[in-house]
Order: sequence, then structure tokens, then C-alpha cells
Amino acid sequence: MKQILQNIANGETQLVEIPCPQAKNGELLISTTKSLVSVGTERMLIDFGKSGWIAKARSQPDKVKMVLNKVKTDGLITTIDTVRSKLDQPLPLGYCNVGIVQSNGGTHFKVGKRVISNGNHAEIVRVPQNLCAEIPDNVDDESAAFTVLASIALQGIRIANPTIGETVVVTGLGLIGLITVQILRANGCRVLGIDFDSSKCELARQFGAETVDLSKDEDPISVANSFSRGRGVDAVIITASTKSNEPVSQAANMCRKRGRVVLVGVVGLELSRADFYEKEISFQVSCSYGPGRYDSDYEDKGIDYPIGFVRWTEQRNFEAVLDLMSSGAINMQPLISHRFEIDDAIDAYKCLDDRSSLGILLNYSSSSEELLAKKVVKIGSALEYQAQDVVCGFMGGGNYASRVLIPAFKSAGAKLDTLLTSGGVNSVHHGKKNEFVNASTDASQMLQNTDINTVVIATQHNLHAEQVVSALNAGKNVFVEKPLALSHSELDLIENAYNEQLSNNAANQCRLMVGYNRRFAPHIIKMKSLLASSSEPKSFIMTMNAGAIPSDHWTQDQAIGGGRIIGEACHYIDLMRFLAGSEITGFTATCMGAAAGVEVTEDKASITLTFKDGSFGTIHYLANGGKAFAKERIEVFANHGVLQLDNFRKLEGFDWSGFRKDKLNSQDKGQHTCTKAFIESIESGQSSPISFDEIMEVARISVDIAESLRK
Repeated sequence: MKQILQNIANGETQLVEIPCPQAKNGELLISTTKSLVSVGTERMLIDFGKSGWIAKARSQPDKVKMVLNKVKTDGLITTIDTVRSKLDQPLPLGYCNVGIVQSNGGTHFKVGKRVISNGNHAEIVRVPQNLCAEIPDNVDDESAAFTVLASIALQGIRIANPTIGETVVVTGLGLIGLITVQILRANGCRVLGIDFDSSKCELARQFGAETVDLSKDEDPISVANSFSRGRGVDAVIITASTKSNEPVSQAANMCRKRGRVVLVGVVGLELSRADFYEKEISFQVSCSYGPGRYDSDYEDKGIDYPIGFVRWTEQRNFEAVLDLMSSGAINMQPLISHRFEIDDAIDAYKCLDDRSSLGILLNYSSSSEELLAKKVVKIGSALEYQAQDVVCGFMGGGNYASRVLIPAFKSAGAKLDTLLTSGGVNSVHHGKKNEFVNASTDASQMLQNTDINTVVIATQHNLHAEQVVSALNAGKNVFVEKPLALSHSELDLIENAYNEQLSNNAANQCRLMVGYNRRFAPHIIKMKSLLASSSEPKSFIMTMNAGAIPSDHWTQDQAIGGGRIIGEACHYIDLMRFLAGSEITGFTATCMGAAAGVEVTEDKASITLTFKDGSFGTIHYLANGGKAFAKERIEVFANHGVLQLDNFRKLEGFDWSGFRKDKLNSQDKGQHTCTKAFIESIESGQSSPISFDEIMEVARISVDIAESLRK
């Protein structure tokens, strides 16, 4: 199927062939009939992409500070690689979609019904249920395509809270501004529109507004004073896009005492206290489509807000807009300036250079049956594999997989056959970049592919166990990015599947490897060799200055990410197990107590492990530290000396015979060595670089520790 993507690094807009997205519970698969180009938002994204590095940095000073801090801790080369990877992520364009439900994901929506959604410009979109709404029979697809954009206007109006007969100014008569004018008129308000474009002012007058044409040097403050009968306007809704502070200052000067100013667009925000102080004017920024926006529980999980407490959510705003269209209170047809077929999408985007453009509609006409069936897209030349080749299928193409794992497997000599992602975009983008043969959204097809003998799993944590079991049952070697699983019941399933494969294929057993790459880092290997001469028990202090992650991030969700102990601290449990070279016999763990302002306590924890040989060590996993301090520090006390490793760049010995220090130019956490060791084990017919028993030991201890911290 076709989808429009933008390259953030250079601003290039592309029409790309990608596989149909996977169906998911709680989400609709929709075959698109129309989509609307958001002239303001999408032009801004493309302009950002086309801008140079300096311009990008100036527009995001907070990101520049983060980059500079990363240089201090991780080094310049690692930081540059990370920044380039972020800019290389493909950006799906569009959020105003109309189509027909093909799969309802178990929701109340009926297959075959017309719906609007905030889906992208693509022939098939997958959208969570709370971001969709059914279209009334008497509303045509072209008009319905404006619904999401109109909801942005409606939310700004709800915040302004105008009443019948009030005077409201709309500054900026682009698409959202002209829709705002119509909704305000439908609400019984007197409306004054302001813009530089005479044709847009004319449209606003057709919708019942009076106007100020700035291109004719009309004075907006003087006109607003006359319009309000000398009282000052009741409210100003700013829908303009400019870096100037003038719209906000003008708004304050137009308002009556205790008037309201609502910002829907993007303008300069250097507010003058004097403008707002004497009149006690309120100023508020409107957030997109309404309550629920950016709330993962509402948008992703489908948890609605009770109507008795939140009357107007995103979805209910969509429905209200559609009702206004259905009743004839607002009319979108005059706002359509261009129509294009999806195949001509690149030409459509050239219209963004014309500032007079308004509604740019894309039309879709391909067969939905054919699109839904197309779950594999060939993106590279077919290869002939040799019997000894390690042929990989990748599940997951997110940031870590695309930036680290895929290049590591490729450089280690693996043959890359299929890259699978649930949405299809990353599988095509990163698949082409890394010379995969196929991009896919169909896991069963990949597992049935007899060419593929090795599966790499780099998906969200809650999917790992099921995918590991499926891959083992299919007779594949498995490399899974940590964690192996989130619970003992999942680990039991993996253990059963592995043992069954072992008993059925003793001569050609499947290998299971977890991406515990830190034990393969060059400084850890050096540390291990320095410890080899000591037969005495060792003491470890490992500090992970992990940094804060919001409580609503998926890694903090116990059902999806498993929490940061299972998801990340397991690295250090494995690392200590490796350096001790002895079985873990017990643990104690404590975390920060519940306190005001502390949303998550588990990621501020101290874990002490004991080992069969008498060694012990403590892992400080802390999310409440500062970024200027080393992110990872490892200290080993043995032989009356100390070994200290900072950020996998600098290893020092204190009173350590025969060793003082070793420093790398860039950080090396062992990812490439880890994947190479795994591939070599397959090629040589040897067992996995980490034994299955040790992998299970670390996984079960990690689960036990996480569970103990939650009690």
C-alpha cells in the first residue's frame, strides 16, 4: 500500500510502498477514501526538515542542551551517531483521514462503516478507537476529511467559552481560522476576522464575519474597538502562525476588561505584563483536539473519561463537528482549494509553497481487499543463501534495533532477509537502508520462511515471551533483546519450548541468546581477565545513573514494559553474575518509599546479590540523579585493589598490580561483539555464548527482585 513519509533530516517528502499494518485489539484498520493535508502543520514539518543543522538547533534549544550533556558522558562519536539516528526516523505525514472500517479490533465500530480518524496519509491506517468517529450518512467524505482539523478549532472555542451575542476576534484566517469563524457564528457570536490575505478575508465575510484586511493597512485595534461598540471584544482566538509577538499584544489591547485570549496557532510568546495586567486578561493555550490528547491511557488503551466529569473529549469533539456538518451549520466545501490522487501526492505538497492554498484533498481508490492482503513488500534483490549462512528475520525496527542491533548483525556477516514491524513504515525505511530483502507485518509468514534460520526479537517487552516461544517452535535460533520475559509463567513457557526443541533436535539444537551485551564490552573482558588470577570472593558496586523516565512511558507500565528493573537493571544482574563467575544464591532489594511527588519508586532502588563462592555486590539503580554524573560506573574490590569503569570508556586500576588505566575514544558497550559471538556459535555449531541455565537464572532473579520491590 502507499503512504506519505517525510525525511526529517532533509525535508524530502516521499510516496512509499509499505506492507499493510497488523490488526490490533482496540484499534481499527481503515481503508482510506480521502485525507486532508494540514497546510499549517505539515508545511512547518517540511520546513523544519529542509532547514540546516544550525537552524534545527536554534528551533530546539532544549534538545541542544541534551546533546551537549550526552557528549560529556558518552563521547562525541556516540552522540553524533544517536543524533543522526533520531533524524533518520521516517515521519508519517497527515492526521485528517476518512475511510471505511475493515477490521474493528473488538470495538463497537462496525465493519463497513465510514469513519473519520487522525490516521496518516496512507491507503490503510490503523487507529485507536478513541481517535475515530462514525460519519453521519448526509456528510460527504470530502467534508468529513476536515473533522480533525475542525476539532482543533472547536477546542480553542471551548476554552474561550463564548456565549450568544459575544464579540470574538479570530486572528489568522487559514483553514483552522476559517473553521473557527463558522463555529463561532453557529454559536451565535459576532465575529471579526483578521488576516493579510484578501481572498481569505472574503471567505470569512461569506461565512458571516466582519474582517480586517492587513494587506490594506487597516488598523485591527481601531476596527475591533468599533466592532465591539467601544467596549472591547470579549475574546480573541489566535489561529495564526508567525514568530511575531504582535498577535498576542494586539489581542490584549482589543479585549475588554477580563477578556479572554486563547492561542490555537503558533506565535511569539514574549508577553507584555502591562498588556494583560490592568484589564486582568486571561491567556490560555489550547491543546490540539481536546481532553485525552497525549494521554496514552485514553488514546492508546481506549480508556474513556466519564462523560459526567469530562463532557468534551477528543472523540466527542469529533462527533460534535460532524453533527455541525450534518445540520448544515458549518460548510467545508468552500475551503477546498485543490484535489489530487494519492499517486500525485508529491505534486500536492508543492501547493504548500503557495500561501493562498487552503484545503488540499487526497483521493484514494485502490481495492481494500488487495491492500489488506499485501503484508510483505520486496524491498531488495532476492539472495541465494548457502547452507552455512546465518539468515536473519528481525521482529521490531525501533530506535535501538535500527541504530544498534541491525547494523551489528550486518557487520558480523549475517544475511538480512526480512524486517518485520507492526506498522510497516520502519520495516521499509530501515529495511532498505540495511539491504533487507523483504519488509513485512506478518509474523507467521516470517516464521514459516525456510530460508530464515535465526530470529532477532527487538519488540516491546510484553511481546518477547510469546515471540520467543513461536520462534523456538518454528525451529529458529533466537536472539532476544532483554528482557527475556516479564513473569515466571512466561519463563516457564520459554523453558518448555526450549527443552522440547532440545529433545527433538539434539543434533541441531536451536540457540537462545539474550542481548546482555555489557559482558562483551572490551573493558569488561579486560576486567574479567584481571580478576582471573584471584580466587578470593569479590565485592562489587555498580551504579546506574539511569535518568528519569515519565511514569506514563511504556517501559514503566508493568503490563507492557515490565518496569525498569526487569527491563533494564537485568543488564547489571547479568553483568555481576558474569564477573563473579558464580551462581547467584540470594538477594535483598529496597527502593525509595512512597512520598509526595514521587510517581515511581521502583526505579530508585538498591539491590544486593550474594554468590555461591562468597562474593557479593550491590546494584544502585537510580533514576533521580544528575546528567553531569557518569551514567554507568562499575567498581570491583579484590586483591587489595580496586577496578573502576566509567561509562564503558575509561577503566582504571587503583593499587592493582600490573594495570593502571585504559581509555577508549568512544563508548563501547559490547553490542557488536555480543552479536558476533552469537553468529559465530551458529556458524561453528557450538552452543550459545551464554548458557541457557545462566540466562534463565538471571531472568528469574530479575522477576523476583521486581516483584519484591512492588510488595
